[in-house]
Amino acid sequence: MNATPDNQRTIAGLTEHYGSAYKWYVTATVMLGTFSVVLAATIINVAVPAIMGRFDVAQDEVHWLATGFLAAMTVGMLLNAWAVARFGSRHGFALAMAGFIVASLIGGFSGDFGVLVGARALQGLTAGMIQPHALIAIFQVFPVHRRGQAMGIYGMGVILGPAIAPALGGVLVDGISWRATFFVVLPACALAMGMAWRFLPGRSENRRVTLDWAGLVLLSVSLVALLWAVASLHRRGVFDPLLDAALALGLVLAVVFVLWQRRCREPLLDLRLFRRPGFAGGFALSIVMGAGLFASTYLAPLYFQQSAGMSASAAGMMLVPAGLAMAFVFPLAGHLSDRMPIAWMVTIGLGFFIASMVLLSLSQTSTAIAWLVIWTLLGRLGVGLMMPPITTASLTVLSEDQLDRGSGIINFGRQIGGALGVNLCAVLAQYASDFVRMRHPEMDAATVFEAGFDYAFMALAILFVIAFWPLSRLARARRALAS
Repeated sequence: MNATPDNQRTIAGLTEHYGSAYKWYVTATVMLGTFSVVLAATIINVAVPAIMGRFDVAQDEVHWLATGFLAAMTVGMLLNAWAVARFGSRHGFALAMAGFIVASLIGGFSGDFGVLVGARALQGLTAGMIQPHALIAIFQVFPVHRRGQAMGIYGMGVILGPAIAPALGGVLVDGISWRATFFVVLPACALAMGMAWRFLPGRSENRRVTLDWAGLVLLSVSLVALLWAVASLHRRGVFDPLLDAALALGLVLAVVFVLWQRRCREPLLDLRLFRRPGFAGGFALSIVMGAGLFASTYLAPLYFQQSAGMSASAAGMMLVPAGLAMAFVFPLAGHLSDRMPIAWMVTIGLGFFIASMVLLSLSQTSTAIAWLVIWTLLGRLGVGLMMPPITTASLTVLSEDQLDRGSGIINFGRQIGGALGVNLCAVLAQYASDFVRMRHPEMDAATVFEAGFDYAFMALAILFVIAFWPLSRLARARRALAS
């Protein structure tokens, strides 16, 4: 590939070179890159039972494939602004994509579960650096009145990844191997990296951002310690010295991180925004929504395979209607957010998700497949109805100059909620299954697994019932602003 001349390293130079189509080249580049990492994030869920069998690990261990990815992705998102300023959009995106490719290769060829988890964490770190490029790049090349259209097209392409991932992953697992779920994204990743090198702008010499390395280290170590402590509670017990030390370390570092963010000149998270009435409620809703979205996405394929006895490909096909339903309702929810009270939409979404989790928790191994598909679809409709209005409502309580920082905090909350949700639900499902197995050793494996999933689904339902409280605070703040 030929090097790009100096006069084509800026947006103006690239626009002059490629003409009016340049903005769509940029959109296609970031869409392809994000599609690749989103597909990789979700496609592995249907392969989890096969990985459990290959490495002989239980649910309270294998969840690190999802938890590690989500936690590392949170850190990667916080690194993105610094990386773009330090290396430029072109080099930052290409380097992150190269790292993602390396991580995918390591994961696909790994023969040790610890290496596999490390590869997933590296995937998450680089994915977190890739995804925010979309908003930055689109805002750079589109005028204000065209950004909505561009984001809509970009969003539809990105949502397609989770919609097709279960079916594609199931076919790969049954037809080839779970390892194929790591390799299938590589062609799209390589193409996105090449497009980034050609179409994204280079570094601006006048733009410098200082990274809060101390805050990043405090947050990373705190997250790892807390997540490990929760995941190890079932196996080690509450009085295990190492577990207690990790829990104490995680909590202490979390407090130190908050104190440091209040003093730091350029913090990772601007905690002053929580003084705005209603913003804390929006942040809490984002945590709950992330927990529900990622935990249910993780649990559903496991449930269909371990409890309902389906193959990986059949379980993947079961999730396709739910994915397509979410892809359909997501842009509709964004459209309706400007035309009806946001609290109503979120309430409807919460109701759908709660109903989905309750019905799944009440299902039996003999429940008809059609009902399982419908109940799973209800949950995805709920998430699709909630996500756009929660983000919009949370940001509308802020001033114009706080929007970029507020958006970062809301995204942070959703990712942290996802990591915690997967972690806690996996541990709860394993604990409940082991408890039932001890009490009723005559039960078959499918029924034992069913009991564990029932507790996890019901826990998510209870969490979403609690979410009505922060919703009321957010709605009250919006009414006060409107009056």
